[in-house]
Order: sequence, then C-alpha cells, then structure tokens
Amino acid sequence: MSAVVEKVLFDSADSVLASVGRQLGETPWMQISQQRINQFADATGDHQWIHVDPEQAKNGPFGACVAHGYLTLSLANLFLPQLVAYEGLKMGVNYGCEKVRFPAPVLVDSWVRGSGEVVAASAIGEAGVQVTIRITVQVRDQDKPGCVVETISRLFF
Repeated sequence: MSAVVEKVLFDSADSVLASVGRQLGETPWMQISQQRINQFADATGDHQWIHVDPEQAKNGPFGACVAHGYLTLSLANLFLPQLVAYEGLKMGVNYGCEKVRFPAPVLVDSWVRGSGEVVAASAIGEAGVQVTIRITVQVRDQDKPGCVVETISRLFF
C-alpha cells in the first residue's frame, strides 16, 4: 500500500519563501488500527468508549470505533517529513498550528494519507523563515477529510 513520495527539498530560507502556493504531494496510505487508537488513548488518558470499546461503539453514532481527533491531528507530524526535506537546516522548531478542523470522523481500520500545501512564509532575520504548511488528512473513500491543519514551523538555515 505504500508508494514512493518525492519529497520537496528546501535548501535555504529563500527556497521556502519562493514556495508559497506550492502543492507538496501526497504520502502513502496508512491504516488506522484499533491498536494505534488504544495506544493513543493510553498516552492521553482519553479512554472514551467511542474510541476504545468496539462492542459499545457498534451501537454508537459512528457504527464503529473512531480515532481521536487529536490522534488524527498528530498525523501531521508523521506526514510532514514524508512531504518535505531540508538541506543545510541548522534548526527547525514547531511554532504552532492554526485553523485545525475535523470535518469527518476517521473510523477504525480506515486508510489515511496526508497531502500538503505551502500557504505562507515570511523571513525571520537573515537566514530564518516561518512557514505555514496546510496538511490535509485524507480518508480513503470519504469526500471529507479527517483533519485539516495549518502547521507553523520556524526554520533556520
């Protein structure tokens, strides 16, 4: 189920600044297993039945267990390095997120992938840049994505 993704390479603040509006492609598909959902529940303490009780969830609003919204959001951190690579980067930090939305549930055993777009970039000093990349968590066979988030990173070359 995996495909080779050609990462977009950024080698300077100028290359990031010039990329606003650029589509970054799509990652390979990955399956959201009940094990992954349970591990996230253990890590966060969120053991709500819609996530971790398959028997009760069968009769719930989604007909099956669903991934936590924040689990789906956290996939942005998995997908970003599959979409972009940096050469000559001295340091990069997560600065935050904007416009986080969960348009549709991600059911257990769904297949998801990430797609990206550079939506904004601004210079920080001489060799730095703040970049906003929109990550969309697509769900196979669903019209609406599981999550859309604008990630903000500060990069210093």
